Amino acid sequence: MADFDLAIIGGGINGVGIARDAAGRGLKVLLVEQNDLASGTSSASTKLIHGGLRYLEHGAFRLVREALAEREVLLRIAPHLVRPIRIVLPPQNGPRSAFVIRMGLFVYDHLGGHTMLPKSKTVNLTHHAYGVPLQRHYTVGLEFSDCMSDDSRLVVLNAVDAAARGALIRTRTRCVRVERSELWTLVLNARGRRNVATARVLINAAGPWVGQLAETVLRLEGPLPLRLAQGSHIVVRRLFDHSSGYMFQTADARVVFALPFEQDFTLIGTTDNDFIGDVATPIPSMQEINYLCEAANMYFREPVRPVDVVWAFSGIRSLYDDGAVNADDVTRDYVLALDEGFRVAPLLTVYGGKITTYRRLAEAALTKLAHFFALGRAWTAQAPLPGGDFNPKDRESVIADVARRWPFLSDNHARRLVSAYGTRVDRIIDGAKSMDDLGVRFGVDLTAAEVRYLMREEWAETPDDILWRRSKLALRLSREDQEALSRFMVSSLGATG
Repeated sequence: MADFDLAIIGGGINGVGIARDAAGRGLKVLLVEQNDLASGTSSASTKLIHGGLRYLEHGAFRLVREALAEREVLLRIAPHLVRPIRIVLPPQNGPRSAFVIRMGLFVYDHLGGHTMLPKSKTVNLTHHAYGVPLQRHYTVGLEFSDCMSDDSRLVVLNAVDAAARGALIRTRTRCVRVERSELWTLVLNARGRRNVATARVLINAAGPWVGQLAETVLRLEGPLPLRLAQGSHIVVRRLFDHSSGYMFQTADARVVFALPFEQDFTLIGTTDNDFIGDVATPIPSMQEINYLCEAANMYFREPVRPVDVVWAFSGIRSLYDDGAVNADDVTRDYVLALDEGFRVAPLLTVYGGKITTYRRLAEAALTKLAHFFALGRAWTAQAPLPGGDFNPKDRESVIADVARRWPFLSDNHARRLVSAYGTRVDRIIDGAKSMDDLGVRFGVDLTAAEVRYLMREEWAETPDDILWRRSKLALRLSREDQEALSRFMVSSLGATG
């Protein structure tokens, strides 16, 4: 008998989504991740939960329809992490005329069925806050709805829920060898300590590493039909005062977003280029940074220069190679490839996928494996993620309630905590009567109490885990605060080790 029904390699959004769904259906699940959760592509997205308006040009109606429907699901089950945003698209001369864009937005408004979000409309930019940061010749904008989310927290909370339902989540654990017979035997290495686990089914959800894993660990014959594409983003100081975003057409017929980010910043992205190199260290090239600055400068009055970039990051998309000439044209739909045979343990390989459609991908993966297990019904569309057990319309009321229960929290602190933890805020600060009760502070509002919680319940082990993946507080903390946090975490690990 195997130790686990399902072993999943990869702690990105696809891996944790499958782990959560499978654990909730009664399967014994093991998930191993060689680094931290969301340490790869799943923390390097544009932070949008969206249907993919531009995919309509490629005729990807099924993908857009599914993504729009999932946008509604995620807004409902994770109202603390997912928030609506209005996006403004200023038309200009080029391949996409204002008429073509309006037709596309009409389809976008109706393709996903009933929506909680407002429909698209035309905006006079000369008399609107949207027009203030833009160059004066942009007088009309087309406004539509989508959502934004903290991508890496979405990953972590799926893992938290998977663990609560019985899954074993092992971070900083590398699968170094496998043996395939009627069961899978996995040799795992965690900080130099080896152990063995067996599973009935193995899922390769390693994202950019999916090909390396197949070749070096699984020892499959022949390369996978894999195409790696790099998408890079830049973050600059806030370029506009309102809470909506922009979608810009570029000179090469792509689109680039400029979105409000972490209150004081603007996120601009993304590029889309074939990737060659070390998947462990994707770095935005100077060419990509210049490209994003130039795209922004076609629209904004205030110049965006490379010197203004306070943070730049890249993610690698592991796409199914459908033979498209340009990386931008490769399908963004996920592909699930099942390798099974007589008296040999099954292998499921995951290609592609989007943050928005991870939950549907997980359902599709379990459907593909249903003949191996006695599975319960699909359930994740109705079950809130941890902390998301409230109506999206009540978000401000939840924030106000937190501020009322703990009046020593600043408005920004209460809002940040609810945005990250939802109704689970009390697990961090319950019983505190003042800020002093929360322990030492790192920067403005990161406290020892929150750090301990993240180490205890969300697998955080390093400052980067907390400052870049459980939050984006690295954008605000001084070097001294970050060093103090590092010392505190080392001492805390020593105290519990």
